[in-house]
Amino acid sequence: MSAIELETSAGKRQRTLVTPEGLELRLELASVGQRFSALVIDMLIILGVTIALILILFSAIALTGGHGAEMVGIVAVLGLFFLRNGYFLAYEMSAKAATPGKRMLGLRVAARDGGRLRFSAVFTRNALRELELFLPLQVMISAPFGDVDAWIYLLALIWCGVFVLLPLFNADRLRGGDLVAGTWVLRSPRQKLLRDMADEGALHRPTFQFTADQLNAYGVKELQVLEQVLRTADRGTVRAVADRIAGKIGYVRGDASDLEFLKAYYHAIRERLESGLLMGKRRRDKFDV
Repeated sequence: MSAIELETSAGKRQRTLVTPEGLELRLELASVGQRFSALVIDMLIILGVTIALILILFSAIALTGGHGAEMVGIVAVLGLFFLRNGYFLAYEMSAKAATPGKRMLGLRVAARDGGRLRFSAVFTRNALRELELFLPLQVMISAPFGDVDAWIYLLALIWCGVFVLLPLFNADRLRGGDLVAGTWVLRSPRQKLLRDMADEGALHRPTFQFTADQLNAYGVKELQVLEQVLRTADRGTVRAVADRIAGKIGYVRGDASDLEFLKAYYHAIRERLESGLLMGKRRRDKFDV
C-alpha cells in the first residue's frame, strides 16, 4: 500500500491510502492539539494510578512503624517508568491501537505503509518518547533540587523543545518516534456497518453459495473496505475488487454481475462475523487467526 497527500482544508490534513485492490481510502491525520490532549489525558490516568500506589505503600510503611520510607521514593520512580511505558505499549498493541486518551478523542496509531501495526514499531515509538520528552523533563524538574549546571538545564530545555515542536514542521504531524517507527496517528471516527447494506446483500445471497474457507479469507477490516467499495459503486473499482476477491477465494461467478457478487459476498461475511460475535469471537482482519 502507499499513501499520498490528498488535501488540506479547514485545518484538516487528509491522505489517500491505496489498497492492493486499487481502492483509494481517505484518512485524516490527527492534529497536534488532539495528540497533545490525548497525551495529557493518558498522563493524568498514569499519575492517578501512581499516586494510588504510593498511598498504598505509605500505608504499608505506617503499619510497619515508619521503616522503608526511602524505598517508597525508589519504587515510585521505577514504578512510574515501567507504568507509563507498559501503559502505552499495552494499549497501542491492542485491537483498537489506542490508549484511553486517544480513544476519547477518536484517534489511533497506524502503520504508515498500511500494513499491520507491529510490536517493534509500537515499542520503538514509545521508547523514543523517553528520550524526546520524559528524560529532559526529569532533568529540568530535578535541576532546582540538585547540582545540575545551568548549561545542562538549557540543553535539556532546547532538546525537549525541538522534539515537542517537531510535529509542527512536517506535513504528516509526526513526532520523532513516529518518524523512526514508521507510524502515524489518525482520526478514527466510529463507523457502523449499516443495516440497509446488509439487507440489500441478502437479496442476492440465495444465488451464491460460499464455503467456510471462502468466508474466512477476510475479517472486519476488509469488510469495512468492501462496504466502502459498494457505497462508492465506482464501476472500475467494483470490477477490480470483484475479480481480486473471486480469484483469492477461488469462486466461479458465472454470469453474475460484479456488483451482485460483491453484495452477496458482503452479506455472507457480515452474517458469519455477527454469528461469531455471539459466540465471543472477533476476527479483526485476514491476518487474525
